[in-house]
Amino acid sequence: MGRIKTRVLKSATRDILERHGDKFDTDFEKNKLAVNEAADISSKKLRNIIAGYATRLKKLRKY
Repeated sequence: MGRIKTRVLKSATRDILERHGDKFDTDFEKNKLAVNEAADISSKKLRNIIAGYATRLKKLRKY
């Protein structure tokens, strides 16, 4: 089982996907770069968590 993501991270990821959904794909490495362009996130760990959750949502075709 994976780690549980907080409501703040989930809502931030959904907001980024709603605004910049065309930049994201099912590839984690591309999504890391897209998160850097779409939002100003200073922490590498938070960037990776958001990129991973965005990848998961794209694979599930939610956004």
